[in-house]
Amino acid sequence: MAKKNRRRLRAFFLIVVLLTLAAIAGVWWLLRQQEPANFVRYEEFGIDIPVNYSVHGIDISKFQGNVNWRAVKQMEVDNIKISFAFIKATEGITRQDATFRRNWDKARDAGIIRGAYHFFYSTRDPLKQAINFKNVVQLEPGDLPPVLDIEVHNNQTPAVIRSTARIWLEEMEKAYGVKPIIYTNIHFYETYLGKEFDDYPLWVAHYYQKERPRSARNWVFWQHSDIGRVNGIRTMVDFNVFRGDSAALRKLCIP
Repeated sequence: MAKKNRRRLRAFFLIVVLLTLAAIAGVWWLLRQQEPANFVRYEEFGIDIPVNYSVHGIDISKFQGNVNWRAVKQMEVDNIKISFAFIKATEGITRQDATFRRNWDKARDAGIIRGAYHFFYSTRDPLKQAINFKNVVQLEPGDLPPVLDIEVHNNQTPAVIRSTARIWLEEMEKAYGVKPIIYTNIHFYETYLGKEFDDYPLWVAHYYQKERPRSARNWVFWQHSDIGRVNGIRTMVDFNVFRGDSAALRKLCIP
């Protein structure tokens, strides 16, 4: 009987130790999340940039006009350069970005890691939206996974938004063999998508505030500004960082 009590006591203390370690790890994680991003002003780029991150990129559409991708690639200030670009491909069931093909080819030729995104409407047939994207985008090894840009609810319920988004995402995974990336903001994600999408890489829009996005789940890309400047682009452009080094970015790409 005494031996049994000692075993129970040891098990109890072991559980207490494990719970204590888990609590310490949780506090450490929260502190890491709340640690402010270190922004530095770069007049050449026209914005403050979070220099905690080593891999920087942009996202563009037809609104950036005719892009000189070699000039984009060659611009470098204090080791900050454009390493990746997300390029708008499609929208809804019929729309296709007029500059996609040129941007897609020229970005690759300039040596910039590229990704393509689709602007999604939960009020449109998700299968037809997937077909629209697949008809336009031929992903190759070294490209980033396809991106679901989902940021408008169009008065649809969270259940409808989740079900339609899920169909598009599953179609992309079948077509390209990789998990797509979800682009949205934290409020939209937590209100309309939620935990059932936590296994998808997240690209989060969060700017006008000098702090990193705060979320219960990890993000992979952070769109931190929409007023950046880059050589080779006449208009303002969105700036992003990748949460990892260049090796991790390449690992995320299609093999």
